[in-house]
Amino acid sequence: MKYVDEFRDGELARHIGERLAAEVQPDRAYRFMEFCGGHTHALSRYGVLDLLPSQIRMIHGPGCPVCVLPIGRIDMAIDLALNRGAIVCTYGDTLRVPASEGLSMMRAKARGADIRMVLSPTDALAVARAHPEREVVFFAIGFETTTPPTALIVQQADREGLGNFSVLCSHVLTPAAIDHILTGAAVAGEPGVELDGFVGPAHVSIIIGWAPYVPFAQRWHKSVVIAGFEPLDIMQAILMLVRQVNEGRAEVENEFIRAVTREGNVAAQRRVDEVFEVRESFEWRGLGTIPHSALRLRERYASFDAERRFELPYRTVPDHKACECGPILRGVRQPTDCKLFGNVCTPDHPVGSCMVSSEGACAAHYSYGRFRT
Repeated sequence: MKYVDEFRDGELARHIGERLAAEVQPDRAYRFMEFCGGHTHALSRYGVLDLLPSQIRMIHGPGCPVCVLPIGRIDMAIDLALNRGAIVCTYGDTLRVPASEGLSMMRAKARGADIRMVLSPTDALAVARAHPEREVVFFAIGFETTTPPTALIVQQADREGLGNFSVLCSHVLTPAAIDHILTGAAVAGEPGVELDGFVGPAHVSIIIGWAPYVPFAQRWHKSVVIAGFEPLDIMQAILMLVRQVNEGRAEVENEFIRAVTREGNVAAQRRVDEVFEVRESFEWRGLGTIPHSALRLRERYASFDAERRFELPYRTVPDHKACECGPILRGVRQPTDCKLFGNVCTPDHPVGSCMVSSEGACAAHYSYGRFRT
């Protein structure tokens, strides 16, 4: 296959669906979590769920970087722009995530805060060069996929001696979150979710490779298949997971061989390790505080750490009482289980983070699945 439309071939999809129907055991339930917002989006957009046998249940995981960002971190960014006079730059989806006191970064901008959307970290660096008289902070979020570009701009700012530039770092780590889910730890009195395997993330695995998932397969006896984002990728990965479960295997397999290797992008990993170190703990929306699950700047680059420069305190802020984003991110609820879904909470007026980003489970279901259900 060379072209993207070949990975969306309806006839091939139906063929894989037939293979799945033939290979699932009628008296067995298969519970697989897709740990990537791109996979959640594709499952809904291309109607993959309609081609799966009823025995297979796909469970949404916390694979949306905007969705897992806790309110307290957004409050820190808003405080920098609204109360401390900094120019805050960040990615577009982050601007719309609800924060405390009815605010979001976009609403804070409407109140006069200088908050700017950027398409890449280098755009934030350009703002710092253009405004040497102002403090410029890049609000860095995301999984391992977006961490290397942040590392590069920190080193670039260091080389240029940009004393007015810093990073508010909220980069989080996928393996720690997977491990947290597999422990089955209860959050807010609710039990963990039962799983048979994972559809492993694509972009993250391009960076870190598939080797980091091996301990999960061995320790927890859970199957993992790394999959690409196209519908045939996902269906093939689900078929591989079904075969592992049927055969009693728990291994890491790589469906996305055209982009993912065992070692990953070693050069990117090296650059990240030069700039960042692992935090002792970090709060995730919906999952609570997870040890060793996020990054911060090393002492070598402490002058570019906005938390240290501005002595920013972190405060835990609870979600909206009626919002089910937390349980949805843990996989114990579906979007339609939330009474706000589709009426009070919509992409235009989100109440919770899962409705903001297109990778969020609620946003994906609202766009492609709400009429189906």
